Amino acid sequence: MASSIPSLDAIASQTSENPQPSLKPAIISFYALSVLFNLCLVAQVLTVGLAYFDNPVWWNTHVWLVRGYSGLSLVLLAWVYWIPMPQRVRMLTLSLPILLGLQFLTIHTQLSLPIALAIFHPLLGFSLFSASTTLVHRIGNIVFPKKDNNTTL
Repeated sequence: MASSIPSLDAIASQTSENPQPSLKPAIISFYALSVLFNLCLVAQVLTVGLAYFDNPVWWNTHVWLVRGYSGLSLVLLAWVYWIPMPQRVRMLTLSLPILLGLQFLTIHTQLSLPIALAIFHPLLGFSLFSASTTLVHRIGNIVFPKKDNNTTL
C-alpha cells in the first residue's frame, strides 16, 4: 500500500512560479515548533494535575503556560499557509487556535445555563492534545518518511 503522505522533497519541490531555493529548513522548523507546542501541552496537563492533586500554587504555572504558548498556535497557523503543506496538516493547524479559543471561552464565560460551560474545558483540552499530537505525527511522517511500508513492532 503506497503512502499518501508526501515526502519532504515532494513538498519542497511544490512551489509556484517563483521557486524558492529550499523549503526544507522551513518545514523542519515547522516540525520543531509543533513538537514544542505539543510539549507545552504536556507541561500544561502536568501542572493542572499537580494543582488539583498536590498543591494549588501550580495553578499559577498552569495559567502562565497557556498565556505563554498559545501564541505559538498563531505562529504555526501563519507558517502552515506560508509553506506548501497537505490540507490535513493545514486543518489540524487551524484547529489549534480554535480549540484554544474555545477553552478560554468555556472557562471564562459565565452564562446562566442549566450546566456550566466549564465542563467542556477538559474535553476541549483532550481534543487540543489529540490534534497537536496528530499534527506532530503527520509532519514527522513528512520530515522522516518511512523507507518501506512493511513495519513491524
